[in-house]
Amino acid sequence: MSAGEPAKAAAEAAFARGAYPHLVNSHPTVDKASTLTAFAEALSFPDYFGHNLDALYDCLTDLSWLPPGEHVLIWPGSEALRKAEPKTYLAIRSVLSDAQRALGPSGRGAGSWRLTVVLPDA
Repeated sequence: MSAGEPAKAAAEAAFARGAYPHLVNSHPTVDKASTLTAFAEALSFPDYFGHNLDALYDCLTDLSWLPPGEHVLIWPGSEALRKAEPKTYLAIRSVLSDAQRALGPSGRGAGSWRLTVVLPDA
């Protein structure tokens, strides 16, 4: 299986169930700044995105600029950030987990926007 196959499979599975897949460009995600930029690009964050962890959480738990429904954030290559900056990786994973929980089936976003995070190589 090639490196891109798990990400492609996750995107196809999301699309098949009617969700919107958002694939993160994993090549630049080796530090905090480039990872936040890659997330912003994958999810078309608004211009007011502040490029910090609080702003990441705020945008991930809003998603009002995207159509209602499930949005699947697929981050292949997350392993590169984990190896390069373990503390940053854990902080971002924590934000992703908190946002996914907030927009999960029992979270405050249930019924309009839902967030699922997939890390194919984690």
